[in-house]
Amino acid sequence: MVDIARDDDNVEIALPPRFAMGERVLSRSVIRNDGTYNGRDIGEVLVHKGEIGYVRSIGTFLQQFYIYAVEFIDSGHRVGMRAKELCTLDHLPPEVLERLGERAQALDDLR
Repeated sequence: MVDIARDDDNVEIALPPRFAMGERVLSRSVIRNDGTYNGRDIGEVLVHKGEIGYVRSIGTFLQQFYIYAVEFIDSGHRVGMRAKELCTLDHLPPEVLERLGERAQALDDLR
């Protein structure tokens, strides 16, 4: 029998952060206010899937996870997110850039 640990059981901070300060990232999911974002209703969408932002700071939570403060360009929101909710746009593997074709150039233009 194989024991598969849940993602939340891993201690992320035993490894270096996955993203760096200033790195361009993309939201992999919709992020709603859980009550910690002042001035917005609970459940209100703060970040849309596919929205582009920049890592502004890196902190930790429960001495286990990295939390990335990401400032999103379109909404202007600065939201704390886990690595599993983000994807890099600055360090894409060559095979991904090849598949993106012309869209890869458009990503470079966003810098």
